[in-house]
Amino acid sequence: MLKVLVVEDEEMIRKGIVLAVDWAALDCVVVGEAANGLQALEAVERYAPSLIITDLKMPVMDGLEMLRQLRERGNNAFVIILTAYDSFAYAQAALRLGAVDFLLKPFHDGELEQAVTRLKQRMDRAGQGGEKGPAPLPLPELKKGDKSKYVLEAMAYIGEHYHEPNIGVAAIAQHLGISEGHLSHTFKKETDYTLLNYLTRYRIHRAMELLRDCRLKVYEVAEQVGYRDIAYFSATFKKLVGMSPSEYQDVSN
Repeated sequence: MLKVLVVEDEEMIRKGIVLAVDWAALDCVVVGEAANGLQALEAVERYAPSLIITDLKMPVMDGLEMLRQLRERGNNAFVIILTAYDSFAYAQAALRLGAVDFLLKPFHDGELEQAVTRLKQRMDRAGQGGEKGPAPLPLPELKKGDKSKYVLEAMAYIGEHYHEPNIGVAAIAQHLGISEGHLSHTFKKETDYTLLNYLTRYRIHRAMELLRDCRLKVYEVAEQVGYRDIAYFSATFKKLVGMSPSEYQDVSN
């Protein structure tokens, strides 16, 4: 199983990559995220990813400089470059530094998955094994362009209030000033997830991020993502991720 690090300064795009791709089906697990090349270098030291998916143009340190420094340090992780700049010079520089694929943003549904699949096939032909790790958690696409105002506002509200144990459809609908039925119907239509299912998955995704910090206990993580009952939290986590919170913490650290 490949351990994946996603490096992208635009949060909506980064979260879309992390949450929307069915990483489990690709035999991959996302072990970390970074918003620029400098954060990525630190994340590489901490998580030792085998695949880095990175934007090129980012503040503080861009993707090419990050890749140069990684290679200078002897790091041979696979790298897939994402960029909005249709430039042969960028492609040449990335490929010279060992990038295995190059996708232009905005890439279409399935293109990133195809790039990872091509890499996996190349590894299989070369006889390279993957790494064992926990199954990731697929969530609906979070790109702004194809979501209505109410769906985006509901997602934003969940992002701000997921830690509150009593958050639900009623509270979110009241905040948005629409009926529960209209909100539930619209959300399901545009994301293929019920609102409560999305809330659960968002909480578990945040729990996965928190569990990577070995200083936190499982019960502390459960409380921080809105669960009062640690047994229910653990059961929900295992159902969605494929392993218990403590097992995930052990594998990710």
